[in-house]
Amino acid sequence: MACRVLATGAHRPAPVDSAEVAARLGRPREWVVERTGIEARCVASACESVETMAVIAATDALAAAGTPASAVDVLVVATSTNPRPCPAVAPKVAAALGLRVPAFDVNVACAGFCYALNLARSLIASGDCATALVVGADRMLDIVDPDDPGTAPVFADGAGALLITATDGPPGVGPVVWGSEGDRAAALEVRPALLGEPAGTTRPALRMDGLAVIRWACATVPDAVRRILAATGLGWDDVGALVPHQANWKLIERVTARLDPPGHVVVADDVRATGNTSAASVPLALHRLVADGRVRAGDWAVLIGFGAGLAYAGQAVRIPG
Repeated sequence: MACRVLATGAHRPAPVDSAEVAARLGRPREWVVERTGIEARCVASACESVETMAVIAATDALAAAGTPASAVDVLVVATSTNPRPCPAVAPKVAAALGLRVPAFDVNVACAGFCYALNLARSLIASGDCATALVVGADRMLDIVDPDDPGTAPVFADGAGALLITATDGPPGVGPVVWGSEGDRAAALEVRPALLGEPAGTTRPALRMDGLAVIRWACATVPDAVRRILAATGLGWDDVGALVPHQANWKLIERVTARLDPPGHVVVADDVRATGNTSAASVPLALHRLVADGRVRAGDWAVLIGFGAGLAYAGQAVRIPG
C-alpha cells in the first residue's frame, strides 16, 4: 500500500537574533552570520518542553489536513533531547492528543525525522496502519554549552510534523536511502557530565568537530541525494524543492553547489531564521516552503537528514495541497 503526505505542521518558539549569542561570545553579530548564515534562532521557553512542542506541531498538521486525531493509527517522534531516558516522548504526545495508539521514539539525531518517516511509510505499506503522525522535536539548547563558539551560534529549538496516509493513487512518499558511519561518531556527540567533563559540569553537553562533520557531509550528502532521485525514478526536472537538514546555511550552500540543481529547484533555507533544530529541521523547513507558497502542491521535494552517528537518511515526498 502506497502513502502520501496529507499536511505539514510546525511549532517555532520565539526567535532570538544572532546578536545575542554573538555578544555572549564576545563577537560581533557579523561573525556569526558570515560563518553560519544564521540570522536568528528559535529558543524555547521553560513551558515549551519537547512533548509540548511536539503536540503543537502534530495538532497543526491535523488541523491543516482537516483530519481528526482519532484517524491516527500510529505516532512516531524523532528526538534526541528527551530529558528522561524513560518513558519515551511519543506515548505522552499521543495521550495529549487523546490517543491510545502505538507510539514510540526514534533517536538518530539530525537524521531522525527521515528515519521515522520511513518507518511510518513501512508500517502503512505492510498494512499495519493506515494513517501515521510523524513528528520531529528537539530542545537542542538544553544540551548546548552557551559559551562554546562552535555550537552555541548554530543550534535551536522547535518541532515539525507530517501527517501521512495510505492511498490507492500514485505514491507520495518515496523509498528511503539511508546509512551510517559509526567509526566517525566522535565528530558529533553528547557526553554525559560524569564521563570526562570538567569538574562542576551539571548537564550533558554537545561536542562537535565542525570541520570533520562538514567534510563528511560534503562527501556523503550529494551522493545520497542522487541515489534518492534514482530510487524514486526522478530527475531534477521532476523536483520542486530540495530540503536538506538545516545544519547551517553555509554548509547547505556547499552541498547544493556539488549537486548543481537547476534554477527552478527551491533550496530550503529555514535555518537562517530558525537555527539548527536537529530532528525538527527537515519538517520545519518543508513546512515553511509550503506555508510561504514557494512550492506547488504535487511537486516532489527531496528530503535529506544527516548528522550525529554519523548517519543520514532521505526520501522524496510529494508536496501536499
